[in-house]
Amino acid sequence: MLSAALELTYNMAILVAMVLISGFLRQAHWSERQQALLQGLLFGTATLIGMANPLVLGPGLIFDARSVMISLCALFFGPLAASVTVTLALAYRIALGGVGLYTGGLVILASAVWGLYFHRQWLRRDLPIHATRLLQLGLLVHVTELLLFLSLPTPLAWQTLQTIGLPILLAFPLLTLLMGKVLTSQDAAIQSVAALRKSEAQHRAILQTAMNGFWMADLQGRLLEVNQAYVRMSGYSVQELLGMQITELDALRSSAEIATHIQKIMATGGDRFETQHRSKDGKVFDVEVSIQYLAIEGGRLMAFLRDITERKQAEQALQESKALTEAIVENLPLVVFLKRESDLRFVLFNRAGEALLGHDRQDMIGKNDLDFFPAEQAAQFMQQDRDVLQGEAGALDIPEETILTAKQGRRVLHTRKFGILGSRGHAKYLLGISEDITESKKAQERLLLTANVFTHAREGIMITDAVGVIVDVNESFTRITGYRREQALGQTPQLLRSDRQPPAFFQAMWRNLNRDGQWYGEIWNQRQNGEDYAAMLNISAVQDAQGQVRNFVALFSDITGIKKHQSELEHMAHYDVLTGLPNRVLMADRLHQAMTQSIRRSQQLAVVYLDLDGFKSINDCHGHELGDRLLTHVSSRMKQALREGDTLARMGGDEFVAVLIDLKESQASAPLLSRLLAAAAEPVQLGNVTLQVSASLGVTFYPQAESLEADQLLRQADQAMYQAKLAGKNRFHFFDAEQDRTTRGHFESLERIRQALVAKEFVLYYQPKVNMRSGAVFGVEALIRWQHPDKGLLGPAQFLPVIEEHALAVEVGEWVINAALSQIARWQNEGLVRPDSISVSVNVAARQLQQNNFVARLRGLLAAHPQVRPAQLEIEILETSALNDLAGVSQLIEDCQQMGVLFALDDFGTGYSSLSYLKHLRVSTLKIDQSFVHDMLDDPDDLAILQGVIGLAAAFKRRVIAEGVETVAHGNLLLQMGCELGQGYAIARPMLAQDFPQWLQRWQANPVWGLASAGADAY
Repeated sequence: MLSAALELTYNMAILVAMVLISGFLRQAHWSERQQALLQGLLFGTATLIGMANPLVLGPGLIFDARSVMISLCALFFGPLAASVTVTLALAYRIALGGVGLYTGGLVILASAVWGLYFHRQWLRRDLPIHATRLLQLGLLVHVTELLLFLSLPTPLAWQTLQTIGLPILLAFPLLTLLMGKVLTSQDAAIQSVAALRKSEAQHRAILQTAMNGFWMADLQGRLLEVNQAYVRMSGYSVQELLGMQITELDALRSSAEIATHIQKIMATGGDRFETQHRSKDGKVFDVEVSIQYLAIEGGRLMAFLRDITERKQAEQALQESKALTEAIVENLPLVVFLKRESDLRFVLFNRAGEALLGHDRQDMIGKNDLDFFPAEQAAQFMQQDRDVLQGEAGALDIPEETILTAKQGRRVLHTRKFGILGSRGHAKYLLGISEDITESKKAQERLLLTANVFTHAREGIMITDAVGVIVDVNESFTRITGYRREQALGQTPQLLRSDRQPPAFFQAMWRNLNRDGQWYGEIWNQRQNGEDYAAMLNISAVQDAQGQVRNFVALFSDITGIKKHQSELEHMAHYDVLTGLPNRVLMADRLHQAMTQSIRRSQQLAVVYLDLDGFKSINDCHGHELGDRLLTHVSSRMKQALREGDTLARMGGDEFVAVLIDLKESQASAPLLSRLLAAAAEPVQLGNVTLQVSASLGVTFYPQAESLEADQLLRQADQAMYQAKLAGKNRFHFFDAEQDRTTRGHFESLERIRQALVAKEFVLYYQPKVNMRSGAVFGVEALIRWQHPDKGLLGPAQFLPVIEEHALAVEVGEWVINAALSQIARWQNEGLVRPDSISVSVNVAARQLQQNNFVARLRGLLAAHPQVRPAQLEIEILETSALNDLAGVSQLIEDCQQMGVLFALDDFGTGYSSLSYLKHLRVSTLKIDQSFVHDMLDDPDDLAILQGVIGLAAAFKRRVIAEGVETVAHGNLLLQMGCELGQGYAIARPMLAQDFPQWLQRWQANPVWGLASAGADAY
């Protein structure tokens, strides 16, 4: 067994050497036949070497690796190589002879046969030689070899099988697999090299013969390789190009730009772009460059370049042609559209189509007729399109089709449709061209209508040439004028002229006609029978394209009847039907004229408003018919009583207005007014009945101090007339303008105060009330002020008297109480005052106090401020407030005191100051009027009054406070008299609510007051 293993190792070495040598031989560039002979000789030689050093099993019986070598030779190199190897092996084995000659020869032939079988299978199926097939070959060959050993003599056959059977089955198939894989790898490598060489040769041939340029460059932009196409493009030779820089060829980009681009190509792996190169002769040509970065040999740039100069020029020409075509299509006044054959959707619309349909063209592209037209019409359009595209209708011409557009309404189109063929000869698009013939259609209709109008018009029509010669007239001309057509032709319009218009009228007519090309107005003409008639005439000049007048067209109608009726209507519109006097409309016009004339002449006029006294009772007793007859007689007499230039108008019913002009002064109207009164009061005999009325006259004059309108004068006269009636009737009364201005001013002031209340322009000032001896602040008086936006801060005397007798006084008074309570609540919330320390007093006017619901309203205001105790509110009233209803006011005070509200009698001493008032009016405080305090230092009478008031207060157990304490001396004397409470400028002026806290912190009573003592006479 050891010797068999050694023999096996030896044979393996021979095989390895043989395979390596085979690989070198296969790389040589020999023909396929030469390669087969050489491989056959190689494998045959290796077989002989193995057979020359075999494992000798006995005389004439040897063992070697010939089966492996022969089968592999047949498998990889085919019949020719196998034949050479088998021939050499058989020759050598025959030469050796011995008992195993026959068996050895069969092994040689069987190995070749199995190798050729697998070779044939390989070639036929074009299959790769895998490891499984090599192992399969090895097993088949060596199983066959072992079977052939059975051909030896029996004892020798079994001895041989026992000796080498197992080594053969274990080693030789694996050896076949191993050597076969080596040969397979060599074959693959050789094929790859051959393919690469072939591919390289092909690529080089392609590059050199390609129409596009090629070059290879390094990363510095230096050319390393170029092809002939780029040589032809650039005009340089290959030798000139090699070593040139890209920057020397690129005509657009700088060196820095190219370097940056190379970095970008390295990062992205490649790029495709267009640029321009400069040829050797200096010409610039356009190139399209496709470049790729190759990570070989330190980095390479491989570029393919295509000369696109002609393409660029063609593109430019095509672009210009396209732009020209688009401009033509876009600016055509005709609608141009294009539809796809497949779905009849729009792919093009020009500006005219966009304007016609009223849709943005971007919204129309991709849509079809169904999106813009009614379904039935859209289906009709699309069927026409299909007929054209399918060749059934050819080019379709539609003289008239009506569509409804979004912006222009109904339009009439003349449409032509054509099929546009594609590359395969089939219609690919439908081209439509539409002309909007709406206006021309209307023009035709107008011409037809004009012809019909000319013939059948009720108005007369006359046409002249530029110099005024009549060239045509219609039937109505004959009907109105009486002239037949043949009589009028060749004449001029002078044929119809009457004498009612002066020559200046016709001169003005021709001036306007030449200037404006038209004249319109009324004219009096004459018929053939000599009768004059009124005509409404419209003359128009007809011009040609150059603006020259070619004809005049006169259209007229007979308005004689209308003029007569108009005159009747005008009289009815301006005159009273019953009396024949001017009515309200005509009177207003005459009054305006009289006012203007009065200013111009610097004279006065009088407007007299007249109402008949007792006319209603006559109407009621005798009936309206007799009343109307009375009105007619009275109005006639009154008109006769006036002067010629004066106007008497009936306003309606038994009311009249007279306008008396040219008066030097107002008193000059008195005689006229007296005549009017006399005329109105004169008895009227109507049949058996004698009737008599009188008149009440209200009179006003113009001009006045203020600028007035006519309707204002009528209102003034009307007001004065009512004053005359109130004064006893049958008289006249002059309007008092000064009194009217005063009344109006009062009402204007009231309205302005109401606006101020709404606009929150009123504000409260607060004046402290103190105990002058102790310095304690026990209350404040709320004083109203008006923060007027134009006049500044106004005191109460400037506006309260206006509302004293008006209901507005109640609204203002309630506002004061509400604002005062709100302010006390705010001071308490801020901790400034305690609920039992300071009260607020407000002045309540008599009108507010006497309201039936005063107590209820006061209760509601207190309820709206629950944090304010009723005792913190003190109401100040004047003595005069209780004069009219002492008992009622007394009860009101009691009702309020039950709620806790206190009352003070303000300005005590200025009224009656009756002891009865003090007895019945249960007020808690008397306020001494400041007029007594002011003069107490100098006037003994005032001092005596003060002493009396203080004494009364003490007697009736009322608290007393002095107003108007303006100096320390005033306060000192009051204290000596026993009056400790006071308010006035010596203590503090009235102040805004926000200033009161600071004053309260700083306030200190005058030390002199603290030293004062009540005198012996003090109360």
